[in-house]
Amino acid sequence: MLAQYNTNPWDVDRAKITLGGLFDLWKEKKAPKLGKANQDSLRAAFKHCSALWNRPYKEIKAFEMQDTIDGCGRSYATQGAIKNLWTHLDKFALELDIITRCYSDLLTSTAAPPTSRTVFTPGEVQTLWEHAGEPWVDTVLIFVYSGWRISELLALTPEDVDLEAGTMKGGTKTAAGKNRVIPIHSKIRPLVEVRLAEGGPRLICYEGKPVPVTTYRLFWRDIMKRLKMSHVPHECRHTFETRLDSAGGNRRCIDLLMGHVSKDTGNRVYNHKTLAELQATVELLTI
Repeated sequence: MLAQYNTNPWDVDRAKITLGGLFDLWKEKKAPKLGKANQDSLRAAFKHCSALWNRPYKEIKAFEMQDTIDGCGRSYATQGAIKNLWTHLDKFALELDIITRCYSDLLTSTAAPPTSRTVFTPGEVQTLWEHAGEPWVDTVLIFVYSGWRISELLALTPEDVDLEAGTMKGGTKTAAGKNRVIPIHSKIRPLVEVRLAEGGPRLICYEGKPVPVTTYRLFWRDIMKRLKMSHVPHECRHTFETRLDSAGGNRRCIDLLMGHVSKDTGNRVYNHKTLAELQATVELLTI
């Protein structure tokens, strides 16, 4: 079936192609355009649809798709992944004229629970500045003013930092998050310059060597204890986004800085932001 599709992509047996067959075609033609984490999530979700693998796709109804979500016995994350899979397959099937409507539009899944993350308060950010000269506190401030994930910041090399342009470049996890450009906030530029001057293989080093995430968490724990705070590194990322939103930052700029895909199609497709606009957005953080 895949060979037939490759010979003529629009000539498949629309009446007989099964869920399994369509998924194989989708993996070949569409999945490579997604991030690795998303691909892995959708492949795992497909396993929960095994009861329908041999069914002609055009015969599968909305209630059967919904049953794969309701009957998976897993958390909201898995349910959301299954729903996401049906959406991808429906769009592909529609493109191939296998179906004429997308039943996936009718599907529901358990909503994600409210986040338990706690952002740094303005007072806590001020406390960080008051202790900026103490070991490793500078890295917390770089986190708070840049929105990097812990693995992303620790992976930055000196070559990823362009002081002339005033930017850092890096990122992982999703297609939107990779190789994103983050303007260096004026407040943390001196901290970044000091780290660069150390001349190590990474922007953030310990004794001239890259810092493993597990080691950094030990440094973090010591900072939180000394400053009487209770946060995890990822809450710096939440703080960055929350503070920009509260300051009235442009949603598209915030999404680009965070490495998120805008939910609004117009913003995602047509709204192109310049580096100057991203820099202006970052500088909205005045505390």
